[in-house]
Amino acid sequence: MKRLAHRAALMGSSLLLGACMLGPDYERPELAVPDDYVNSVLAGESFAYDSWWTVFNDSRLEQLIETALRYNKDMAIAMARLEEARAQLGFVRADYYPTINGQAGASRGTLINGLGTTGSIQEQYILAGNLSYELDLWGRVRRSNESARAALLASQEARNVITSQLVADVATGYLFLLDLDNRIDVALRTRDTRVGSLEIIKARYDQGTVALLDVNQAEIELADAQAELASLEREQGQAENFLSVLLGQNPGTIERVDAPSLEQLSVPIVPIGLPSELLERRPDIRRAEASLAAQTAQIGVAKALRFPTLSLTGTLGLVSDDLSDFISSDNEAWSVSGSLLGPIFDAGRSRSRVAVEEARTQQAIASYEKTVLLAFREVEDALIELRTYRLEAEARQMQKTAARSAAALSRARYDGGVTSYLEVLESERSLFRAELLASVTLRQQLVALIDLYKALGGGWPSPEAVEEAGSYLNAVLPEAARDPLDTPP
Repeated sequence: MKRLAHRAALMGSSLLLGACMLGPDYERPELAVPDDYVNSVLAGESFAYDSWWTVFNDSRLEQLIETALRYNKDMAIAMARLEEARAQLGFVRADYYPTINGQAGASRGTLINGLGTTGSIQEQYILAGNLSYELDLWGRVRRSNESARAALLASQEARNVITSQLVADVATGYLFLLDLDNRIDVALRTRDTRVGSLEIIKARYDQGTVALLDVNQAEIELADAQAELASLEREQGQAENFLSVLLGQNPGTIERVDAPSLEQLSVPIVPIGLPSELLERRPDIRRAEASLAAQTAQIGVAKALRFPTLSLTGTLGLVSDDLSDFISSDNEAWSVSGSLLGPIFDAGRSRSRVAVEEARTQQAIASYEKTVLLAFREVEDALIELRTYRLEAEARQMQKTAARSAAALSRARYDGGVTSYLEVLESERSLFRAELLASVTLRQQLVALIDLYKALGGGWPSPEAVEEAGSYLNAVLPEAARDPLDTPP
């Protein structure tokens, strides 16, 4: 018995080692990658390897991002999907090994020896183990594991995509709040100034030195400031609710007592690296490539199903009709068998299965290439935004300075009786608009920097940092956001 089992194992090992793997091996598609970005302004290693949100030097922003990575619900969903993919890999990997089942049973009864005749009472007891194993002659099991492994990597990169987007959304929402705080402060100052102006105009009207028209115009401008203030406060509340949900919290106020003002945040000119680095750094590109690798392996699985499968089975146990003498060498029972099963005629089903997987692979290739093209476009768009918003912000700052000076001069001219109140109103209206637009444009310039980081795959560490941290995710995510199952299978 042992000698036979040993020979069967040797035969299975020989067949397995000599087996081939059907289907193509994965190779990254060749892409036309540009040598440099069209709108690149500074050479050097990309700044996207840094934890980019630290460039603002704002501890409150860093706390918000850490909270979001810990409690955001999209992150929780992504981590659960990653666990699902890891479990799926374990399920497929089990096909590498034989299946062993146990069998135990007992029966007692009469057997019918003939029609209408009851036989004597008989007993039977059995205790056995059954082994079954499919030899991977054509690589179906290995291709299935290859596909599942790539699918796991794709799930991991999908989580990284969500992480990148989440960090960018938190930073953008936070800057929007700072912008709203700034604009609300402008609206409050403007409202208070116009309240004072209206009181002065009313007093002069009562004295008969100005016309009712001046009073009405002052009331119009005050109402405009009050309406703008109400609108900004509405946006502020909704922005806080939006950011609260990103943090995994109930809608509420976002504390920012020690937060810097929008003007205190800097927008540095940064190096962006080479376009070829995007293929290795952006998680959405890595996800698309892993999905392509997983789909490529499915071609091999489909091709292997067109050929016969060889299965080995074995049974070893005890069978007896006497329980008192059950454990005895005379009751040993065993069997070893092999079976070959393959399609002979299936009306082209197997061939069509291969064609389906090949067509799906072509779709995955096109999806990967599209992802790369969109990545290049996003970088170029972000570079254009950063350059033009910088110019626009400088112009808005000049406009605000000039408008402030013009408003002061117009007020002095009006108080001196040199000009009409219409000039004062127009100057103050221009100042109000200039201060609001300067804040909005500055925020857009800062958001453009965030967009550039995200487009470059920002926030993900350099290869040296990955090696030092022990794993890719350990190098990028806070401790609380790491998956306890993050060890690669």
